[in-house]
Amino acid sequence: MGNSKNAQSSATPTLISKGCVVTGKIESDVFVRVDGHIKGDLFIGEGLIVGEDGLIDGNINTREIVVYGTVNGTVKAESIDIKSSGKILGEIQTRTFQVERGAVYTGMVSMAKEATVEHLVAVT
Repeated sequence: MGNSKNAQSSATPTLISKGCVVTGKIESDVFVRVDGHIKGDLFIGEGLIVGEDGLIDGNINTREIVVYGTVNGTVKAESIDIKSSGKILGEIQTRTFQVERGAVYTGMVSMAKEATVEHLVAVT
């Protein structure tokens, strides 16, 4: 990819397909969509989409996340959106939080107005 800004801004998002199981830590500067099963922590710079068939067993640290599937673990993000089919089971630390009717959330929520990406996301 290289280290130039143009290389990073034109990077292709990552897709973990349905039926795919990944074990271990995932780090990415670009958007990631998970339709498979992740067993490990995710450090995503731009954002994360957990598809309806997506399952994450691990902690997540990202700028923004949209959850249609299931997350079991701590989620740290500036923006969290749980859709009607989504579930988060674990602690949430965020600046903005949306939950659609039908979504499931079990855990503790911490919200801070002054949270920044640098504070929440530590992708290197």
